[in-house]
Amino acid sequence: MESHSSPIVTFSLPPIELQAIPNLSESIPDLPTLPNPIDKSPYYHPSPSFYLSSSDVVLRQIIFDLSSSSSSSPLLAYHRAGPRRFIRFDSGAVRAAIVTCGGLCPGLNTVIRELVVSLWDLYGVRKIFGVQSGYRGFYSAETVELNPKVVDNWHLRGGTALVTSRGGFDLEKIVGAIEKNGFNQVYCIGGDGTMRGAVKIFNEIQRRKLNVSITGIPKTVDNDIGIIDRSFGFQTAVETAMHAINAAHVEAESAVNGVGLVKLMGRSTGHIAIHATLSSRVVDCCLIPEVDFYLEGKGGLFEFLDQRLKTNGHSVIVVAEGAGQNLIPRTASQKAEEDESGNPVFLDVGPWLKSELNKWWKRDHPGELFTLKYIDPTYMIRAVPANATDNLYCTLLAHSSIHGAMAGYTGFVSGQINGNYAYIPIEEVAAAKHVVDVKDHKWAWLRSVTNQPDFQQF
Repeated sequence: MESHSSPIVTFSLPPIELQAIPNLSESIPDLPTLPNPIDKSPYYHPSPSFYLSSSDVVLRQIIFDLSSSSSSSPLLAYHRAGPRRFIRFDSGAVRAAIVTCGGLCPGLNTVIRELVVSLWDLYGVRKIFGVQSGYRGFYSAETVELNPKVVDNWHLRGGTALVTSRGGFDLEKIVGAIEKNGFNQVYCIGGDGTMRGAVKIFNEIQRRKLNVSITGIPKTVDNDIGIIDRSFGFQTAVETAMHAINAAHVEAESAVNGVGLVKLMGRSTGHIAIHATLSSRVVDCCLIPEVDFYLEGKGGLFEFLDQRLKTNGHSVIVVAEGAGQNLIPRTASQKAEEDESGNPVFLDVGPWLKSELNKWWKRDHPGELFTLKYIDPTYMIRAVPANATDNLYCTLLAHSSIHGAMAGYTGFVSGQINGNYAYIPIEEVAAAKHVVDVKDHKWAWLRSVTNQPDFQQF
């Protein structure tokens, strides 16, 4: 029988550059080196491959074009997350603090619960504290002592049991409270603003040469934190958004010239809008912050919607909250307005677009029936409990963070890169932004599914 084996292609990878993260032993040389207490667990007996070493890495880039000339630029790699055979903290001396900052997100309570349970069960830590009210809670609120019994059912609840807030970041007061309370492991759960704050705390801890590990666990329903595959809570947000889209579709197809308009979360990026659109399969047009759109004229939204209503009799539009901000009239004071975290205050694109659509129809189709239903599920999306996929992700992120902190690592974020868990320097995560690449296949897939215009001005 004739063989049809594939030819073997040889390809030389560029050199690998490890993005190392600090270890407390580098600035505090007298730290102990202790065997991992998991070895003595009565319930779990680690296999030889259970422990990872500093040579276990995760590559950031895994897609290559073999037809192009090999690049001399090095490939970035990160330490693989997981338990180490030796640790740098005596479990009995650990005083861990957990804080949640910023807005709500599905899975916050799961992360808190798993941090507490894993510190307690895997490493025998008995002093675990919840910091209430975000960063300001370090110096303005009483901490809550946590144990597995207290957090037992927290993963079944939405929101955060520790209470959260925006702003209130006072570096001197925060680090002073960390030192005064004897916290030597601090787990900061939040979005890009929280990560930037954690960088400042880490740098001040390093300057003071304190024996404190600072760890970030990235959170945002918008999925706009860079480097990592996705933020926890994102898949739950997409799933919940689909319920709103399906409701809008039912309303639209049940009316003459019915339009369902759904506003979804996404200040600077349209990941929720895109994933919910691709998942639902009933959306006719998806508007995101990364792509400018216009209303009037050839190739505009009004022309497209007119054609779609003539063809199907109904239509569904999804708009991310950050889309169309350049089209909404605003005063000079509104342009300068910022929220507690220093972000520009956006005007509400949903009601504005609803108004513009109604005005357009009355102008161009006087006397004809038109029904527009507007749905804004923002707080429903971010306040629900995590689904099964996100609960799993939150659990593994918490475990990864604890293993890194116990090994003495600091100034790092636990996150998934190409499906593997890694330790990433917190400065990189704080500086990176994950926006929709409109030149990527995902945007092309969305355009092919919706057949929406590309909004290139004619």
